[in-house]
Amino acid sequence: MTASCDLGLIGLAVMGQNLALNIESRGFRLAVYNRSPEAMQAFVAAHPGKRLHGATDLSHFVASLKRPRTVMLMVKAGGAVDAVLEQLGPLLDADDIVIDGGNSLFTDTERRAVALESRGLRFVGAGVSGGEEGARKGPSIMPGGPASTWQVLQPIFESIAARVDGQPCVMHIGEGGAGHYVKMVHNGIEYGDMQLICEAYAVFQAAGMSSDEMAEVFERWNDGELQSYLIQITGKILRQRDSETGVPVVDLILDKAGQKGTGQWTLMNAADNAVVVSTINAAVEARVLSSMKAARVAASAVLHGPVATLRGDRALLVAQVRDALYAAKIVSYTQGFDLMRTMGLRRGWALDLGGIASIWRGGCIIRARFLNRITEAFRAEPALANLMLAPFFCRALNESQAAWREVVATAVGHGIPVPAMSASLAYYDAYRSARLPANLLQAQRDLFGAHTDERIDSPAGQAFHTEWPDVVE
Repeated sequence: MTASCDLGLIGLAVMGQNLALNIESRGFRLAVYNRSPEAMQAFVAAHPGKRLHGATDLSHFVASLKRPRTVMLMVKAGGAVDAVLEQLGPLLDADDIVIDGGNSLFTDTERRAVALESRGLRFVGAGVSGGEEGARKGPSIMPGGPASTWQVLQPIFESIAARVDGQPCVMHIGEGGAGHYVKMVHNGIEYGDMQLICEAYAVFQAAGMSSDEMAEVFERWNDGELQSYLIQITGKILRQRDSETGVPVVDLILDKAGQKGTGQWTLMNAADNAVVVSTINAAVEARVLSSMKAARVAASAVLHGPVATLRGDRALLVAQVRDALYAAKIVSYTQGFDLMRTMGLRRGWALDLGGIASIWRGGCIIRARFLNRITEAFRAEPALANLMLAPFFCRALNESQAAWREVVATAVGHGIPVPAMSASLAYYDAYRSARLPANLLQAQRDLFGAHTDERIDSPAGQAFHTEWPDVVE
């Protein structure tokens, strides 16, 4: 068989199919394979005239690829990736490249890279964000792995990625599992973004706003600093009516959210690295609580609280919620970028935070005008310790915080849960506090465990233990 294909793709679910069509449309000849031959055959048959070569077995698939072979996996994260690699690995030769384009945990990516490297193969964990539409029209791509692979992958990835201001939304993130790690944090930030929008929606509901009125607000916001894909689709969702009943579709959807694990992975990694991601944590917990639908319904009959009905100047409320959402969003991104900065230093990945913000401006789920400001902040000061300290964001937080406090206080006073907005505000207040009550906490630790403490009247790092009085039981 003639090896005529530039790239091979394994896995023809929705993302795989759309990515395959994207790659082919850029002038590349593509070999495609799926565990189910019927799915592969149906896909190829549905796109006659395309440069698609369908393979019914992996040997045929591999033989159709130009050397060094490049194979991209678009299969479900976890055991499915290992199963494909076990079958595919023996068919490849030294210097061939295997790309995992799924949402794999970065430590799994690093384990697989070591195993394949022992056979002379090069393994790349590449985060791909943008969903079905992004895969077809241009996603944001976050490839990691050996630097030597970038020379091979750059022409392909840059041609299929989204573009903003003429720049492709892809860059080599770093060695090892850096690509999948950055995609994981992207998804964690996405959790925070989505939850904050949902909390704004909850406040508007309590104010008696209709779905159309809320849609108008989100559409207006999408023309300003809050412009983003998530704000845009929120407006579209709120406009959508059920074809049979005429009721807003959103009102017919059960309030029970799902998740695939990347948010939880972000929390666990943040805990391992002692980085605060309280907004993302609140967002993950909100999804968990939402899944407890039956328990919540039962509790609503016996656990009492204020009536969640807001009165007053609606225009003022909308303006305040806008500021609160923007400020809390700044904090959410601050925490995500702090986690990447910390992990990048510990792993020696030399993560370009400004570059990462730049490639997130298009294609991905969290794409937003806001990311231009983050790119500018890190370009101006690559070693920026905390995004809130960048001049633009410092100003924005100082200007927004009064409205932010009012929204959180109003929500709490009326029994409207706003965990992500509240967590973001608590982080902001803690970070800006020159003195926190941790002195009392250290005294407690020293009393019950002789953990010692430092004193404000002594050099930093000097440890003291106080002889505390006996505690009477």
